[in-house]
Amino acid sequence: QVQLVESGGGLVQAGDSLRLSCTASGRTLSSYDMAWLRQAPGKEREFVAAIRWRTGATYYAGDVKGRFTISRGDAQNTGYLQMSNLRPEDTAVYYCAARSTAYGFGISTSYPYWGQGTQVTVSS
Repeated sequence: QVQLVESGGGLVQAGDSLRLSCTASGRTLSSYDMAWLRQAPGKEREFVAAIRWRTGATYYAGDVKGRFTISRGDAQNTGYLQMSNLRPEDTAVYYCAARSTAYGFGISTSYPYWGQGTQVTVSS
């Protein structure tokens, strides 16, 4: 079992930056992928970004590429999502998720472990 706890959400203005953190416990992440997904009101949950913990390989959804950066922290089992140039359409609850390493980063149903979510609100 992997337990995930997100932090760092908040209310910002368009164009601002924000960094989300995800701390994992229960297992070391060396053989896991960590991902960020988000769900806006009235919309389905969508993939944002993922990182393969062992290699550092990353994958992004098209509309965040170049604005968001997913990374592994120096502290073991802590991942980050650095979000820059935020837009009102980025407003959502952001979830951290993890899975054993597999193909298909963007398949949200392939992640069995989820955090509770953190709200990000971007005002125009």
